[in-house]
Order: sequence, then structure tokens, then C-alpha cells
Amino acid sequence: MNELPDKRQVAASFSRAAGSYDSVAELQRSVGAQLLETLPPACTPQRWLDLGCGTGHFSRQLAGRFPQAEGVALDLAEGMLLHARPLGGARQFVVGDAECLPLRDGACELIFSSLALQWCADFAAVLREARRALRPGGWLAFSSLCTGTLQELRDSWQAVDGRVHVNRFRSFEDYQALCAASGLQLFSLRQQARVLFYPDLRGLTGELKALGAHNLNPGRPEGLTGRARIQALRQAYERQRQPGGLPATYQVVYGVLQKPR
Repeated sequence: MNELPDKRQVAASFSRAAGSYDSVAELQRSVGAQLLETLPPACTPQRWLDLGCGTGHFSRQLAGRFPQAEGVALDLAEGMLLHARPLGGARQFVVGDAECLPLRDGACELIFSSLALQWCADFAAVLREARRALRPGGWLAFSSLCTGTLQELRDSWQAVDGRVHVNRFRSFEDYQALCAASGLQLFSLRQQARVLFYPDLRGLTGELKALGAHNLNPGRPEGLTGRARIQALRQAYERQRQPGGLPATYQVVYGVLQKPR
């Protein structure tokens, strides 16, 4: 897989976006709600972890779903936690890394993570840490993004200058192989394309910036992008316009795994 962004840049970008994130997070809310619905009836945790909790929306959803359970909200971006903490939901709000969880062995029965793990370069380490931190019989439920996400934007940039302007993601086949080798029992793993439409290019790029999810790749062009290149990008993207507007496809991965009893 191609190199992913430096975690410090990811944390800084999402911290800056904490105040604007919820105003544009329609897809993130929808994907997370769908992930919640995939939790099996047997999942009744005494303690849960919202891994990559962001502004805490799903921490509050989990608290409502499991009112007797103790919740921990964890995120790499301290700015997100500062935004989430006053809104409640979890008992603890912790700065931490999915590849090295600050939790003891067998600390919880559910790890819930929606649209956060795509930023982790070592997904095998994420799965190892999940297995370690879960109690026997505990569940990992995650959503992430895979190859093909924002392909329309990537193709349009390719037509302009061929440089890296769009975040890279691992393939669905990589998710399949890594989950199969994780030592966790695979309950379900699937890919679903979600297409959003925008009236113009600025609508898309403005939303990505407000989410903190604009281009963070190593090798991205430095400095401001020239007006001529932006105009060329606009023209290239317009060739993909559909009746609903300019399409932006997100290839979403949903996975549910269980630690063997």
C-alpha cells in the first residue's frame, strides 16, 4: 500500500476542523448509524470504546444504546476531544492511537470505530490491539474507506498534472486478508459505494476542508494551487457531471469481528 499521512498532520488537521466538522458530516453520520445497526444482538457490553470518536456523536449514541455500560472515547486529535467532552456520552475522553491503545488487556467488550481507521498505516497493528484490548467474546465493529474513494477527484487531477492531490486508501482485498489473519473471528465484511453530489467543485473541496479530510498525503504539492490549475481541474471534473451534480464516490468498508471465547 502507498504511504499514508503522518499521524501528527492527521491529528492537527482534525483538531483544526473540530468546530466545523459536525456541520458537514452527513455521510459520516449515515455510515456510523449503519455500522451501529450491524452490531449483533449478542453485543451487550459492560464497557465500550469509541475509537476515533471525533466530536463524540457516536459516543453519545453508544451511551444511549447501552445505558448501563461505561464508555471511553478515544481520538488522536486532542482538538476533537476538547469539543466532545462537554457534550458527554463517555465517562473518559482519552488522546490515543489505534495502533497502540492506552488500554489494559481485556479492557472492554466492544470497540466501535466509524471512519477513522483509514488513517492508520498499519491496520494489522490495529487488529492486534483490538484483539488484545477486547475480552473473550468481545466485538470489533468498524467502518473505513478503501481504494476508489474520491476517484472522480483523483481522475480529474490526473488529467491536470498527474500529482498526488487526493488521499490514498488501502484496497478492500487488503482489508479481507488482514481481517482473515487477525485471529479474530470474521462476522461480516462488506464494501458499499456511497455517491454524494455537489453543485460545483468548491462545494466538495470546502466540505473536505471542513471535515479535516483534505489532502494529507506525503508527496502532495506544497503551497497554494495556482488559479490556472484550479480552472483546469474544474473543467476536467465537469466532464463527469451527472443530473444530480458533480459526483464524489466513497467506497465504504463495514466490518464486524469477534474475539474467540
